[in-house]
Amino acid sequence: MPQKVLTNTFHVDATPQVVFEHLTTPESYIGLSPLVVAVKDVDRSEPGVIRYTSIERFRFLGVFTHDNPIAVTLLTEGLSVRGDVTSPGNVRLVYRFDLTPDGAGTRVDDRLEITAPWFLTAFAAGQARKVQLARAGILAERLAVPVG
Repeated sequence: MPQKVLTNTFHVDATPQVVFEHLTTPESYIGLSPLVVAVKDVDRSEPGVIRYTSIERFRFLGVFTHDNPIAVTLLTEGLSVRGDVTSPGNVRLVYRFDLTPDGAGTRVDDRLEITAPWFLTAFAAGQARKVQLARAGILAERLAVPVG
């Protein structure tokens, strides 16, 4: 199956540990990924592994909605968080956030690998890129250190 790799690097005005804690809390993904509306069944029983079910909400024609439950596995190593998701249509997303101290904040290297059937690759990559770019702005805004 075809694969597409998307990367984005951005800065967050919070320490790497604060960003790491946020990215390893499943509930933080509600709204962080614009499609995610809920999480459930969080399992932290294995060190360095967080499993949960993410609920993505798709809207059609502005009227109809479809809630799609997706099994998510987060793996942690140092200040890196790796996620692995298989969505309907046999679309697989493997993403990784590498966190590096950057002044008083954090440099986030966001890498997303999409594997999908040839007829879904362009659509899946386009949607994933929108989410990836939105996520950077949302994360930076959520974790911004208040001034004053």
